[in-house]
Amino acid sequence: MTHASHDLASIRDLNLSYLKLARHVLASDREAGQVHLGLSAEIADTLLKLSPSQTDKLASSSQLLCLFRMSADEMLGGLASRSVDAPASAVSNEALLAA
Repeated sequence: MTHASHDLASIRDLNLSYLKLARHVLASDREAGQVHLGLSAEIADTLLKLSPSQTDKLASSSQLLCLFRMSADEMLGGLASRSVDAPASAVSNEALLAA
């Protein structure tokens, strides 16, 4: 596998994970999800209406669909000092919701 195709596969995996998590967060608490993800109501509607094939096609874009907003020192410090025993998924979800 070439570096370019490996990079595209990594971007696709990240995009797919982001879309799945975004849909889950929006389905659980729409208002909070929109605020935490920085999404308009229209984009939230679109994400929630995507079919599995549309989600896969969108994830296959060569650009990252998510925006990392980790500028708050307190957030980064809190995540960095988190217990080693905490599951990685909890840290990932907290990082996304705190952003």
